[in-house]
Amino acid sequence: MLVDKIIELSENHVVGVKNVTMNEWFFQGHFPGNPVMPGVLLIEAIAQTGGILVLNTVPDPQNYWTYFMKIDNARFKNKVIPGDTVVFKLELMSPIRRGLCQMSGTAFVGNKVVMEAEMLAQIVKKS
Repeated sequence: MLVDKIIELSENHVVGVKNVTMNEWFFQGHFPGNPVMPGVLLIEAIAQTGGILVLNTVPDPQNYWTYFMKIDNARFKNKVIPGDTVVFKLELMSPIRRGLCQMSGTAFVGNKVVMEAEMLAQIVKKS
């Protein structure tokens, strides 16, 4: 929902893009007269991008859920405003074991880092 497209995908990394427009629902209240993309939505967007990376490791991704278990070292370095194109780059920090996936991600607008975080996710087969 918060990622417009995936532009790179391999076994170990993914790159996703979000074009931020003034029509985004969250700009109505965050903040009036000073639209800034909420940090929690940047976290969600990078998590969604990481979910695509994780589900790419199973042969039948439609039969799995991705649950995020932990977010560490999240840092917000610059604001994201309407008109920005955010590029999310994530890579696996270690091989996936027992469905646990540790990733490191960085979000960029142009050459500027706007956010970074480390995440732990688990993939679970749907019952």
